[in-house]
Amino acid sequence: METIFHEKQEGQLCAQHALNALLQGSYFTAVDLSMIANELDEEERKRMEEGGTDTQDYRDFMNSKSHNMDDSGFFSVQVIARALRGVWNLDMIPFNRRGDPVADCARCDPTTAKAFICNQQEHWFTIRKIGMQWFNLNSLFSGPELVSDTYLSLLLTQLQQEGYSIFVVAGVLPECQADQVLSTTRVTQVKKPSSKGTKTEAVRQVEEATVGVDGFTDEERQQYRRTIESSVRDREEEEKRQLELALSLSMDTSQTKDEDIPDLNNMTEEEMLDAALKMSLQN
Repeated sequence: METIFHEKQEGQLCAQHALNALLQGSYFTAVDLSMIANELDEEERKRMEEGGTDTQDYRDFMNSKSHNMDDSGFFSVQVIARALRGVWNLDMIPFNRRGDPVADCARCDPTTAKAFICNQQEHWFTIRKIGMQWFNLNSLFSGPELVSDTYLSLLLTQLQQEGYSIFVVAGVLPECQADQVLSTTRVTQVKKPSSKGTKTEAVRQVEEATVGVDGFTDEERQQYRRTIESSVRDREEEEKRQLELALSLSMDTSQTKDEDIPDLNNMTEEEMLDAALKMSLQN
């Protein structure tokens, strides 16, 4: 794990973090991406100018803010695509694009891809294969999160359900030390990285429900948050209980040695899912 390059979130520079996580090195800075954004802005200005500088569309464009970056440090998909294409000859292909051989293959079996870049609103992060294993390199995490081959497909499905846009990275990624080390060694992860920088589902729901609504006092917001947090915990506990039940039912303990029976109390949901699938295949 120590050889994997991972940048933790700084400000709103998740686009920079996602690119550097993908390339496994400090290849891009905010200044680099700002220069690309300015180039795109200038190209857009010239295209608008061709339609006439006395049009309302042109005046509106000139009076609007950049669509490729903002003051917080967010960069558009066009900036990221050009950064990868122009320097590394890498392409970002929409995961759901039908008829594209790369996207079609990735949807059929995500493990055949090399990396995915994910975006929702103003957050970008990378999921990449390093060596023989997959890792979620989200900059909001304290470190890389190991993702099993089995869970990768479920993770991508979950992200899509949550509204994320997913892009398959096509091309030859630069060589990196982590890839060399992990090509012959498989790592394990006892404890998942913390994600204190991420918003909990409860916080997100509170913000969405109360945005633009007058009359909410701080106390009412806190009470609403506690209610949703309790609901989220109950749902998560129920999902885990169902997963444990599925795993228990899939095990034929009469034919299984005691040492082969997994300890459900010390397994993550991802590990339980893997074990359930393996046991179902064996039975």
